[in-house]
Amino acid sequence: MTTPLTLTPTRDAEGTVVLKAGGEIDMTNCEDFAAAIEDVPDRLVVDLTDVEYMDSAGLSVLFTYADRIEVVVPSLLAPVVTFSGLAAVTTVHEVGAP
Repeated sequence: MTTPLTLTPTRDAEGTVVLKAGGEIDMTNCEDFAAAIEDVPDRLVVDLTDVEYMDSAGLSVLFTYADRIEVVVPSLLAPVVTFSGLAAVTTVHEVGAP
């Protein structure tokens, strides 16, 4: 059973928009994910620390906006963003690394 995608926009201490995603990002909800990023006209941080699963559709969204996002990933997703090449085109912060 899939975990529904949750998307919560907030601001950090510097005023930068942080889009906190949770659950699963896949082909069934990647349009919602893209729309949430598109709704923020400025640079933003996409926090994926509560994402349990992300397929290529979710990665495709991140690549689309790579020029204006930073991504925070849990250690579970770090290999995915590294092997996909996303870490080469945008800033990626890994949390929860040993």
